[in-house]
Amino acid sequence: MSRFRRIRALLAAALAIVPAAMWAQDAVRPAPLKSGIEFTGAEVRALQNDEFANPGMLWVSRGSALWDQPAGSERRSCATCHGAVAGMKSVATRYPQYDAGSGGLINLEGRIQQCRERRQNAAPFKYESEELLGLTTLIRMQSQGLPPAINVDGPARAHFERGRAIYYKRVGQMNLSCANCHQDNWGKKLGPETISQGHGNPYPIYRLEWQTMGSLHRRFRSCLSGVRAEMLPQGSPEYLDLELYLAWRSGDLPIEAPGVRR
Repeated sequence: MSRFRRIRALLAAALAIVPAAMWAQDAVRPAPLKSGIEFTGAEVRALQNDEFANPGMLWVSRGSALWDQPAGSERRSCATCHGAVAGMKSVATRYPQYDAGSGGLINLEGRIQQCRERRQNAAPFKYESEELLGLTTLIRMQSQGLPPAINVDGPARAHFERGRAIYYKRVGQMNLSCANCHQDNWGKKLGPETISQGHGNPYPIYRLEWQTMGSLHRRFRSCLSGVRAEMLPQGSPEYLDLELYLAWRSGDLPIEAPGVRR
């Protein structure tokens, strides 16, 4: 059986256990909150928890080199403005956030890109590039163990509400929403895997399936592909809105980056 047919068959089985009635679309958190690492096997947990074995540390090393590397016509490095990367502790907990300059949401990747263009006068990285993943992972790692500190009020509120609506919207040929799996059926089996609560706290993550590091937006695209729905570009406004909702939904779950998953 092809990989696509196998995924389709598994999702069809999951749909069979979903109640016919539409889920309540209030902004709710799972109870109790559980990180995705709790739904993995001992080997994956050991990989994530061991800095010498965690493959994501390769991207941290790449990010560390870029942190001190002058770039653009300004010949500035990240360290020129921010000093040692350890000073970035807690910064990642505040993203995504409303950015008054652009009039929309910006996540950590977007802020890095903004700094490159405005402070270094350098071309932005491609969204899923090794460079952007390296810097994002490096900065996120400085907040390892800290819970989100996002603001979903004020001008961010409309984005939060749109993210919530996206989370509950059924899409694709499989007619499934994020909530169908991660809100109402977490902890249940989908083939050999256990459905997690779908939090963003470990990202960027090294997925054994991908054999590389990937962003949360890549995971969004992977899920949409699985339900045969339209995939949007990484960094799209819709994905940013969904990222904000997920950050709120994860409550006080600490950042784990770099995470490891199957």
